[in-house]
Amino acid sequence: MEIAKFEKVSEKQFKQDLSSLIGDVEVNYEDIKMPVRATKGSAGYDFCSPVSVTIKANESLRIPTGIRCKIDEGYVLSLYPRSSLGFKYQMGLLNTVGIIDSDYYNADNEGHIIVGVINRGNKDLVISKGDRFVQGLFTQYYLAYEEENTNERHGGFGSTN
Repeated sequence: MEIAKFEKVSEKQFKQDLSSLIGDVEVNYEDIKMPVRATKGSAGYDFCSPVSVTIKANESLRIPTGIRCKIDEGYVLSLYPRSSLGFKYQMGLLNTVGIIDSDYYNADNEGHIIVGVINRGNKDLVISKGDRFVQGLFTQYYLAYEEENTNERHGGFGSTN
């Protein structure tokens, strides 16, 4: 069953976020890779870094992926570190688990998936351009009985307080 579709954000949005988060680095927009499953039995979609970065021990960095995801209502995309990076570098996500809601696709930043990475280890974590660094899993969720919510998302991180 297919419930989502990955797309690139616009080149303008990608370069704007890249510049504000990483700085002036040379990146070819066409080199952004769509998330894919490594094997037919893989549950997670691997996200590749569009840029080479070094994260020093006990430091963090937000990495713009260049990717957005159109997700059917009732499903969520959860992001986790790739296991190997967690074991080797104690890499984690700044927010522990990244939650991409279906309405994030329509956010003011085009739903650009930006991943906050922290290196809790004692050696530099090098993520090269094209390296798989996080994986995303789609899951269905359910709602509690509640009043109807008509609030709409506009921003990204922390936009709903």
